[in-house]
Amino acid sequence: MRINYLIHLLFLSFKGTHMKKTKIAGVGMYVPSKVVTNHDLTKYMDTSDEWITERTGIKERRYAHRTEETTTTMAVEASRQAIERAGVTPNDIDFIIFATLSPDYYFPGCGVLLQRALNITTEIGALDVRNQCSGFLYGLSVADQFIKSGMYKNILLVGSEKHSFGLDFSTRGRAITAIFGDGAGAVVLQPTEEEGKGILSTHLHSDGLQAEELAMFNPGTHANHWVQEPVADFDDAEIANMFMSHQMIDKAQNFPVMNGQAVFKRAIVKFPEVIHEALNHNGYTPGDLDLLIPHQANLRISQHVQKVLGLNDDQVFNNIQKFGNTTAASVPIALCEAWEEGRVKPGNLICLAAFGSGFTWGSALIRW
Repeated sequence: MRINYLIHLLFLSFKGTHMKKTKIAGVGMYVPSKVVTNHDLTKYMDTSDEWITERTGIKERRYAHRTEETTTTMAVEASRQAIERAGVTPNDIDFIIFATLSPDYYFPGCGVLLQRALNITTEIGALDVRNQCSGFLYGLSVADQFIKSGMYKNILLVGSEKHSFGLDFSTRGRAITAIFGDGAGAVVLQPTEEEGKGILSTHLHSDGLQAEELAMFNPGTHANHWVQEPVADFDDAEIANMFMSHQMIDKAQNFPVMNGQAVFKRAIVKFPEVIHEALNHNGYTPGDLDLLIPHQANLRISQHVQKVLGLNDDQVFNNIQKFGNTTAASVPIALCEAWEEGRVKPGNLICLAAFGSGFTWGSALIRW
């Protein structure tokens, strides 16, 4: 009898764990008030509204205040909104995941700065994720595992970027600078046992063979190890003097670089693949989607993916025209805006997808 009773308890425990899923309980976003149009960029570089729009679909982006806003302060605003909409308080949060490529400090990460700024008095864990454009999807997958295991009940997941502080505002850097904008998005994740609701699955991938096609090499510890042609000119010293040098600055080696064609060619293949992977894993087809929210990398990429998947305009959400590419913040900002516009409703089948530097890419399928 005792053995049977223990088996029964184990069965109930397994059943409860098996049924538990992760739901997005609250969404939030913040974008700076300063709007920078394509025309505004012509003050600094040889470009035009037509040139930028044709290649990216972007008409404007937001730039944070130079000194009063940081990656973390923007995350605070988005987080407060998500927390309030989730019906909890900052001290209910029991874990933070912060995705960014533009941290306030080289170290420590933004997670602890966010914890401090939100006045969270409990000594919760804070994890920083460095997967660039797919950082939010990677963070979502990590959070999903924590929630399903029962380890945490209120996870704050944030994507935030302040690109404007580190872009090359010259004709030399226009292909990259024209694309990126600043902003933050956040979600609060909670467990749910409501049948058919929540994150159905997440799918993560990477391939580092073309890591240098989209990268910011300096400052870094690479010492030109991974490249045939030097990407960092540092002092000839017996020790140190390699992190940043006057030569690197003079040669503009402290700015991001991108092989646009290589990124585009890979993205238009991997985006549809990882979306199909999520749908197939759960027994759905593209026609079943209520909304696809892709990382806002380039409107031309999103339009190509839409065509390949056979989706209509109502099934895809794009806001890159207004905000540019906000990398890790892109998906949560788009998700929040879509929700605010009433395009994300209870019962909807939502797919999130991203592709970026690394290369890394991923998707998540959610029953809202």
